[in-house]
Amino acid sequence: MLTIHGAGVGKGIAIGKAFVLQRDRLDIPEYVVPPALIDREVERFENAVAKAKEQLVAIRKQIPKSAPPETSGFIDVHLLMLEDKMLVEAPVHAIRKQSTNAERALLQQANALNEVFDQMTDPYLRSKKADIDQVVDRVQRNLMSLDEQEHDRLPEEAKDRIIVANDLTPADTVVLKNHRVRAFVTNLGGPISHTAILARGLKIPAIVGLHGATSYLRNGEDVIVDGKRGVVIIAPDPDLVRYYSRRKRSIEKRRQDLKALQSSPSVTLDGKDVVLMANIELPGDVRSVHAAHAAGVGLYRTEYLYMNRSDPPSETEQFTAYVKVIKALKGIPVTIRTLDLGADKQVDGRVDPGGTNPALGLRAVRLCLKEPALFRPQLRAILRASAFGPVQIMIPMVSSLDEVDQVRDIIEETKAELNQEGQPFDANLPVGGMVEVPAAAISADLFARRLDFLSIGTNDLIQYTLAIDRVDDSVNYLYDPIHPSVLRLIYITIRAAEHAGIPLTMCGEMAGDLKFTRLLLGMGMRTLSMDPAVLLEVKKVVRECSVKRLKKFADKVLRAGSTEETHSLVRQINQLDFSTTRL
Repeated sequence: MLTIHGAGVGKGIAIGKAFVLQRDRLDIPEYVVPPALIDREVERFENAVAKAKEQLVAIRKQIPKSAPPETSGFIDVHLLMLEDKMLVEAPVHAIRKQSTNAERALLQQANALNEVFDQMTDPYLRSKKADIDQVVDRVQRNLMSLDEQEHDRLPEEAKDRIIVANDLTPADTVVLKNHRVRAFVTNLGGPISHTAILARGLKIPAIVGLHGATSYLRNGEDVIVDGKRGVVIIAPDPDLVRYYSRRKRSIEKRRQDLKALQSSPSVTLDGKDVVLMANIELPGDVRSVHAAHAAGVGLYRTEYLYMNRSDPPSETEQFTAYVKVIKALKGIPVTIRTLDLGADKQVDGRVDPGGTNPALGLRAVRLCLKEPALFRPQLRAILRASAFGPVQIMIPMVSSLDEVDQVRDIIEETKAELNQEGQPFDANLPVGGMVEVPAAAISADLFARRLDFLSIGTNDLIQYTLAIDRVDDSVNYLYDPIHPSVLRLIYITIRAAEHAGIPLTMCGEMAGDLKFTRLLLGMGMRTLSMDPAVLLEVKKVVRECSVKRLKKFADKVLRAGSTEETHSLVRQINQLDFSTTRL
């Protein structure tokens, strides 16, 4: 028996036999192309790109209605990448200038783009590197006349198995759905990679980032996958199989119980209403919002519109995307976050580090204010879209009141332009800011006077407060959402919003982490926005506790003098029994 650990991204337990999906690494040829054959080599490359598009379109048509809504969105991203000048025109230039073969030219450009993504500080943007690798791999296989259809298929013996692979593509998801696989584990990937997002959409156990799963596991070997704990057990003994079988039945029963909560109110035992909202990234995510009966969208990320392209999206393109989401939400509110790209990634793919530490450089609202030609079209699009349903604008990474005032001035100027043009919009559209840096939390009372609402982005707030990068293996053990300093900043923000009488939301990962739900309720949080996949689980916690009793424990946590003490107290909070609580 052998146990290996990774990042659990699809909850639940699977017990079955492994199917190891072996895909050989491509051996990229390199040779000089004679001048007389350069045009033919360029044509060969362009044909390979065109064929890749045809393959992806064909795969998209095969997506079953029951597949996760994210599936078609990720395939669309790959199709957009095949239109990107950085990926399809640069290799042509290399073929002509260097007289090199198409495979080598494409590899060179892929390596250059990967270097750009490696330098990014934003973990979400950094994860997009996998999409480049997968698109490039598809084109390379076409160039080398390999059977891509075979690459897009799984053998019949993979059905009802636990898939073990180096990584999975969006196209693989269609195959996985059709093959009714029990679970999958991969060498690559992380909690926010597209593989993880698809796993949550498929609602099957999954573990990513195992760094050797394909080496440790063999075809037909008995395996247990614990998606919640991120554990893979190879060749388990009978006692362990029986234990996990019991746990699996318990989890399945819990899932059925959660479904019964879909239409139930999100209210505590002592009558406190808690608003549960959803975070989304792609228009297709709206299906998950409705399935979870979310009260609204507390965070709509817009960066996907700017990625994998040489030019920023037009106002019309953004307007169309926003209206599609607003209409699909059918009247529930959506908070649209303005562009949150960093100094390490410009929209045309060029590297502009902006100093020795991009995380402290030109990013988010700073970038938008410096580049009004980038910012104004988005604000116009959001304002115009607000005529079709309830919308809020949320500004990321605010750290000074000057930034807030500048943004508000630009919004007012934009409203005046739209009035002159006769364009309808919500004149009272709320404008809020994200509390993601200690400066914003410490001065939350000042920001609350200038903004209509606040939203705590815990991911960045924790990183900036503790000066650590959560995706850096050498220091991520220090990433602690309940570090005393982090909790105090959150509490300062809660009190500031209460005093100003404005809404406050938490939209970082902490909001959807069941370990912290009771603590946050005790501290005074009443609106949480999270991945739709965990919303019903959070609702269950909300409905089973009393805020009055939680507040006493939360006060103790806030007075704690060490991380050891805060963790001990939070464990006590989560062990409280409310079944005998007198209200």
